[in-house]
Formats: sequence, structure tokens, C-alpha cells
Amino acid sequence: MQANQDQISQIKQKLVHHLEAIYGSVTIEKSFDDIAQELISIMRLEEVYHEAVPQKNCWDETDVALITYGDSILEEGKSSLSSLHDFLNTYIKDTINSVHILPFFPFCSDDGFAVMDFYKVNQKLGDWQDIRDIANDYRVMADLVINHGSSTGTWFENFLKGEGEGHDYFYTTNKDAPVSQVVRPRTTPLLRPTETSKGTEYVWCTFSHEQVDFDFTNIKVLKEFVNILRFYLDNGIRIFRLDAVAFLWKKLGTNCLNLPETHEVVRLMRTLLEHAETDTVIITETNIPNRENLSYFGNGNEAHGIYNFSLPPLLVNTLITGNCHYLKSWLMSMPPAQNGTMYFNFIASHDGIGLRPAEGLLTESEVSSLITTMKKFGGKISWRTGDNGVRKPYEVNIALFDALQGTIDGKDQWGIQRFICAHAIMLALEGIPAIYIHSLLATGNDYDKLEKTEQNRSINRHQWNYDALKDKLNDKDSQHAIVYDHLKGLIETRKQQKAFHPNATQFTLHLTDKLFGFWRQSIDRRQSIFCVYNISNETQPLLLSDLNLIVTDNWRDLISGIEFNETNDFISLEPYQILWITNSP
Repeated sequence: MQANQDQISQIKQKLVHHLEAIYGSVTIEKSFDDIAQELISIMRLEEVYHEAVPQKNCWDETDVALITYGDSILEEGKSSLSSLHDFLNTYIKDTINSVHILPFFPFCSDDGFAVMDFYKVNQKLGDWQDIRDIANDYRVMADLVINHGSSTGTWFENFLKGEGEGHDYFYTTNKDAPVSQVVRPRTTPLLRPTETSKGTEYVWCTFSHEQVDFDFTNIKVLKEFVNILRFYLDNGIRIFRLDAVAFLWKKLGTNCLNLPETHEVVRLMRTLLEHAETDTVIITETNIPNRENLSYFGNGNEAHGIYNFSLPPLLVNTLITGNCHYLKSWLMSMPPAQNGTMYFNFIASHDGIGLRPAEGLLTESEVSSLITTMKKFGGKISWRTGDNGVRKPYEVNIALFDALQGTIDGKDQWGIQRFICAHAIMLALEGIPAIYIHSLLATGNDYDKLEKTEQNRSINRHQWNYDALKDKLNDKDSQHAIVYDHLKGLIETRKQQKAFHPNATQFTLHLTDKLFGFWRQSIDRRQSIFCVYNISNETQPLLLSDLNLIVTDNWRDLISGIEFNETNDFISLEPYQILWITNSP
């Protein structure tokens, strides 16, 4: 609908407030009122206006996402995005409803996260029509790689020349700038000397020297990214993953992480998006300690969702040690997401198992044991530069299927059961679950790709030949088919339970360290589910009376179908057995 003057005036007031908070100490040529009007025009809010609904949940228990690269499935004679679309429709159309296609733009490095052109689709993958076709069947999540751009893109080429579009988009400082406090996820030098038409410039590179940070103190950069948001909306994107957003704003003499201006940029983008489309969702990708990560909810006015980065290291630690103490303590401390916000749960991704989100949650000895065990199972370690240049482990690079093939004592026969148990925990937790395609397909470490690229993260970025994958999934004895069938079954069961709504009530159960459990209750309070998991490789006893099941209700396990009553109070859980005990018929 078209907006009236009062509606535009209200939005403008909000935007001016955001702009004052971001640029109050920065000299800019135009008034905040004029800039706010420009942003409204870029987003076309006068033409297509939607009333924002505070604390609206744009999701329910049927929401499940798949994380994948655009070329995870390869097929002779077809674009990889077209093959991905065929895979989705053939194998998981009724299982997932959202798909996160990792950066599908032209790039120079980091498998897509050094974007050369934010307005194009990588020709090797397909084109915008392929993206729109997928968006017709699924909610598509795309990366807004907002912190940096490619050192070989047109914008940076213009930076070198000192003229043309984007020539002033990149952050520079002097070579002696006070940057010792800067926290970043890499060990390469932060400042890259670059020869330009103006002489030697020192460009800021939080990640690699092929990924040059944008200068958001330049209002043109903000307007460019608002234009990109509008362009993505027009091409069917409805979920926006703000990649590496925590590093966005730079202020010399600080750690340049999670600065107030960064949070305000997220709020501004939410204001624009929620008036542009009612079902748009912002998810922040902030691979940082848990408390800092939670701050991106703001007061329900920043990200709709945050990546639950502490879950992967804590869950892997739980399953390789057979002790849920740290996972349980963390879960008890997590605040419930208020309506209009949600946790985006994942346990595997294209990167690795982040270790920063375990800071303050796992002891140094636990982290050391985790790293040692992952190395035994073929994993690699990536490093970062901490405060004052100290080198620290940043993440474990390993396929989750291989990460869970054993315990701290070594490999055992329980790998598949342990792997399925991990996903059953994620699927039942408060939030929206996201499954990495290589977890759904039980893909192991790709040592050939690792050797070819010499990049640790390549170990978990396999590319499947579609015909070979079909053969694996048709072989019901293969690990790929076994895991695929089990996970599909768990997801389909999850989607039918109101108690698994992303915002349904959750309480942690106090069982033994070998049994991890929590209770979910639907928003209408009609359904309860007690989720109990044996996280060890030994049989564990459970007294159902410890769960305090209401005697007037009929209880049954959604997984096995077993019914419970006063006569079967005791049950033995096999290694990595799952119980979803509900009172719902």
C-alpha cells in the first residue's frame, strides 16, 4: 500500500534518531532529515509501505532451514543453483521451508565472502532467475556481507584510482594508528599497505588482505547498502544474514568490536526492512562470546534472530565427554527470546566449530581436550589475533559427522547414534533449527579439497556430484541414507509439535550429568514435551517420576511410540537414545 504523509513522517523521525546516534560525532554534508528522506526513497517506502507489527513472530514450529553453498550439488550441463533447486524439491521439499544460500556473488576469495559485485550472481552458479525460482518455493536467506568487499572488485579498483563509484568506500588509517586493542579472527597484519594514485594508503583488513573493510563513517556506504537491501528484496530475498557485522564500526583506541554505532546500524536496517516487507527477518552473524552475542537482540529492536554460536562447541564437548554439565549450565543461563525475536540454532556450518563463543563457558582444560580430540578425528585448527597481538585458537575445522565419530577416548561404534542425538537436541531447543547440508547428508572430512586449497575450512565444504549423491541416498545401508532418513523423520515429527514453537517455554531439567534434558510447553499451554537424551556411550537409568509427569495426562514417546503410566516408572536409555515424551494425543 502507499504510505500517507503521517506514516512517512513517523518513519523519518525514527531514521533521524538512528542517524543521530550513528553519525552524531561525524561531519556530514547533509542534514539528517534529508538523509532519512533519501533512505526512504531508496527503499521505496512511499510506494510500498507496511505497518510494522511490534513483537510479531514471523515463524512457528514448522520453520526449519537448510544451510548450503550454491554449488554444493553439481550436475553436468546444469547451473549449480538449478541443481540445488532440484535437490531441494526432490529430497526435502516437505521437510524444510527456508534455505540459506551462502554468498552466491562474484568473489575473489574465502568461498564467496570477498564479494566483488553485490548486485550480480556468480555466473558459475547461475543467475538471479535461479535465485527467484528457489525463492518461489522457499524462504531464501542471503548474506549481506556488510563489513568488507573484495580487493579486486570495481569499487576497490576505483579506490586505487581515486575516482569513480566506490572510490571512497574503504576504511584507511595511518600506519602508526593505535590498533593494538583490535580483536579480530585472523593472524595476518590488520593494515595492508596499498599503492594508490594518492600514494601509499593503509587499508583496514579485519579478515584477509583480499577482504577490505568498508568505511561506514562515510554516509555513502550506508546508502549503498540500503540500496543493496532493496535490490535483494526485489529478487525474492526475505531473510538477511548480516555477516561479520560485529566488526562494522571502527574507532581507534578501542577493540573495534560491538561498538554502539554498529548496533544502531542494525536498528536502522530493521526499521527500513520491517516497513518494506512484513515478513523480512534480520539475523546477525556474530561469532563472539555469548554475552556479546546476546546483545544483538537489543531491546527487541535489533536483530530478529541471532546465531546461537555457543551451542556447537558446548554440544560437541558434551557428546565427546559424556558429560552435560557445561551445556546444562549454559542453557539454564540463557534468557528466553521475547516475542519478535528468536535464536537461530545450528551445530554445523560452512566454517567450523567456533571457540570464542565457548569463552567463559568451557574451562581452558575442556577447550584443550576438545581441540585434541578433534585433531584425532582429522580436524584442523584456525587461529586468531587477540588482545595485544596474542595468538589464540579461533575455531575447529572439521565435518560434524567426523567430529562425533567417537569420544575423548577415541573412535567407537556409536558415531551415527551420537550424530543423530546431537541433531535431536538442536531440533527440540527453543529457536529455529538450521541444518548444514553436509550434516543432512552425513558428509565426512574432504581431505582432497583441503589439500587442493590449503584452506582449513575447505575440509567441511564438499561438493557432491548429484548422480553420485543419488546413488548414496538410494543405498539404504550407507551412512548417508541412514542419517538422511533419521534426520528427515525427526524434523517431520518436530514440525507437528506446538511445544516446539521457537518461542515456546523452555526449562532445563536437573537429571544426571549423563542425561541431558529440558521441558518445552506450547504457547497455549496445551502441550508439554519432556526432551531427554542419553549423551553417553553407556546405558543410563531414568526414573520417570523425576520428570514429574502429570498423572491425569497420557504420556507417550514421540520417537518410539511407547506409552508411559504408573507401571513403567523406570526406563533404561541406550547410548545416545532420544526421548520426546508428550501429553499430546
